Amino acid sequence: MTAQVIFIDDEQDIGLAVSQLFRLESIDCQHSTNPGAVLKQLSPSWPGILITDIHMPAINGLELMEKIHQIDAEIPVVVLTGYGAVSLAVKAMRQGAYDFLEKPFDNDHLLEVAQRAMEKRRLVLENRELKAQVARQQQPGLRILGQSKVMQQLRRTLDAVVDAPADVLIFGETGCGKELVARYLHEQSCRREHNFVAINCGAIPEHLIESELFGTEAGAFTGADKKRIGKFEFANGGTLFLDEIESTPLSLQVKLLRVLEERKVTRLGSNQTIDLDIRVVAATKTDLRQLSEHGQFRADLYYRLSLVELSLPPLRQRPDDLMILFSHFAQVAAARFHKEYQPLSIQQIQQLQQHQWPGNVRELRNMAERYVLLGPAIVFNEQPAAAEQGLAGSMSLQQRLESYEKALLEDALSQHRGAIKAVMAELGLPRKTLYDKMARYQLTRRDFLGTDDSAD
Repeated sequence: MTAQVIFIDDEQDIGLAVSQLFRLESIDCQHSTNPGAVLKQLSPSWPGILITDIHMPAINGLELMEKIHQIDAEIPVVVLTGYGAVSLAVKAMRQGAYDFLEKPFDNDHLLEVAQRAMEKRRLVLENRELKAQVARQQQPGLRILGQSKVMQQLRRTLDAVVDAPADVLIFGETGCGKELVARYLHEQSCRREHNFVAINCGAIPEHLIESELFGTEAGAFTGADKKRIGKFEFANGGTLFLDEIESTPLSLQVKLLRVLEERKVTRLGSNQTIDLDIRVVAATKTDLRQLSEHGQFRADLYYRLSLVELSLPPLRQRPDDLMILFSHFAQVAAARFHKEYQPLSIQQIQQLQQHQWPGNVRELRNMAERYVLLGPAIVFNEQPAAAEQGLAGSMSLQQRLESYEKALLEDALSQHRGAIKAVMAELGLPRKTLYDKMARYQLTRRDFLGTDDSAD
């Protein structure tokens, strides 16, 4: 959001002059003579500052500042006082004003104070967002694992839209974790106390999908002997996940579009509409834009769904995440099967890195579970030996050592869920050496905190 300045003064000429002054400095400035209207624009996420005169007919500046700070105590408020009103200025500072200026004020000084206040506001909002991101990553429940750049960017995007009232379209190959991302959005959002409802549009016969989504009244058609709540209605207040959205019949797509636009649903056989407060997350492994160009998917439905569009990379494009994911899945499996998890050898790590993973994260999870349950000999004998030799021949000794060292660090961090002291003890490393090696391989303990992960 762009930083803003709101200048509040009942003198129109002064307001116009100050607005022009800021605009000459390429700073967005709004002048207002109506403090009540200004209050309606503010929120804890508002990115600007306010400059207000103390003496105004409707409400004085100190009363206005108190109301502003009830919305957010960290919105900077600069107050303007008349000549000689030092006591008022002192009172304003005690009550939380960022600064005060005496009329007539120097333009350069006003700009300097405003720029400092805007910088403070920017840092406050940035700090809040960072704290919120850390809190989301540390709290129990789903997390998006991975320390590759593409996964870091994905987490930033998810955190930015987690509470936005916008539908989301997720694109990715089978097994990339589309449902995991949808569940993460739900569980980290303000909708978490309501239902998360998932439906695979490609797994339901065409003649049943409409009643599954919208619900039916008793007697709506032959065989409908009782009322049925549809998925939209059941997900009300929460999140509806429409997997394989590309499989929906064209005849149904126009009805889906109407529901998404109107946020209302009508059960089959009923004339009563039901209001919806819902977020819809759709997922596809197909390029919907390309399908729409060939008349196989409605373009208007695509644009309605893709207000926020997320693309999940296949596992072969994120090799830096292989050991984090494998160790996590293997440890979860070890706990479930009451087996001991044995760290991988360098040859086994190399085989993981060489494999192309057509089944993506789901395939990796399956392999990690079989590794724990059946043992490494059975699992890794299924991998082509030639692949291992080819990889080894393409790596220098230094590269192999670095790859092994990084894998050992990832494995230890994963086993101990990011507990630095436990990792130091296991690897026999001083704290500074451990941190230096983590920095070298771009590893952070936050990536290894306990999770409940899965792939769709």
